Amino acid sequence: MAYTTVDDPEKYFQCKLYTGNGSTQSITFDGTSDMRPDMNWTKVRSETGSHRLTDIIRGLDNPVFPNGNDAEGDEDNYTSFDSDGFSLKNNSVNENTRTYVSWCWNAAASNAANSDGNIASVVRANTTSGFSIVTYTGNATSGQGVGHGLGIAPKFISIKNRDQNDTWIAFTTAVDLSLDYFTNGWQDRNTKGDSGLDVPTTSIFDIHSDAHQNATGEKYVAYCWAEVQGFSKIGNYAGNGNADGPFVYTGFKPAFVLIKNSGRSSTSWTLYDNKRPGYNSDNAYLLPDANDVEASDKDIDLLSNGFKPLLSNNAVNTSGDTYIYMAFAEAPFVNSKGIPNNAR
Repeated sequence: MAYTTVDDPEKYFQCKLYTGNGSTQSITFDGTSDMRPDMNWTKVRSETGSHRLTDIIRGLDNPVFPNGNDAEGDEDNYTSFDSDGFSLKNNSVNENTRTYVSWCWNAAASNAANSDGNIASVVRANTTSGFSIVTYTGNATSGQGVGHGLGIAPKFISIKNRDQNDTWIAFTTAVDLSLDYFTNGWQDRNTKGDSGLDVPTTSIFDIHSDAHQNATGEKYVAYCWAEVQGFSKIGNYAGNGNADGPFVYTGFKPAFVLIKNSGRSSTSWTLYDNKRPGYNSDNAYLLPDANDVEASDKDIDLLSNGFKPLLSNNAVNTSGDTYIYMAFAEAPFVNSKGIPNNAR
C-alpha cells in the first residue's frame, strides 16, 4: 500500500484550463484547496504557439520558452499570481477565444539566498512537495555546485540560460541510476561522460562550464523536482511495442505525465494531464519541445495508481526502448490514513 505525506496534492500542483478573452481576467483553480502558483507553465491549445514558463523569482513579465532556444522574454502577460490562481492581461496567454492550459506548481512563500554550493543561488523551495525554483549567475568553471534548497536530491533538473539564445539543459537520474543529459529543445541525449556532471546531492546540483548552464556573468534559471511518495514520481519504463503497453506504477492517480524516449533524439517529449479532453483512452497531448496545436490519440490510460501506454510508437512505447517520465498526483493511491483512492 502506497502511503504518502501529501494527502492533498492540490496544495502543490494544479492544472487549469481556460479561454482567453482578449482583455483582463482572473483565473481561479478548480481544486477544493487553495494554491498560490509560483511557477506557471502555459500553452495555447487551439492554435500553434510557444510554451511559456513564468516564475515568481524572475518576475511575471519574463517567460522562458521550453520549445525554443530564445533568451528570457519581456512580455506583459500577468497582473499577479494569486492565492488561488492568477490574473491575466491582454497578451500572449489571453488572446480572445483561444483555449489554454496552465500547469502550476507551488514553491515557497519567499525567496531565500543559498550558499550551499560554489555558486550562490536564490531559491524558492517547497520541501514538502519536492519542487524548487533556482536562479544563479555563471562563472564558466567546471564542477561547480549550485544549491537547490530541497533537502533531498532532485531527480529531474531543467536549466535555461536567461541571457542568450542557448538550448535548454535537462538532467535526470531516472535512467540507469546515472545522470543523463538532454539538449536542443529538450531532445538530444548524451551520456554522463559527455556532460561531465555528477549526480545531485541533498543540497546541490553540479554544472559544467558550457554556455548552456554556466557562462561567465550570464544569468540562469533551474527548475528542480525530487520524488515525494504518493505525490510525484520520476522514473523509467521499458516499451513493449504493442497496444497492451507496460503498466507504470506511480502510487497515485496522475494529474500530469511527461514522457521522453531516452535514446531517440528526434522523438519529441509528450505531455498529458487530467483536465484536457479525452480521458481514457483518448488523452489529448501536447509536445513540450514544439509549438504544435493540441492533438489527440490513444496514447495512454491514466489510472488510480499509475498509467499505461496503449500504442506502439517511438513517443511512448517502442519495444526495447527506455522511457523516462515525470508525473504528479491528482490524488494518492492510499492516503496517510490508509484510505484508498478510486479510479476515475
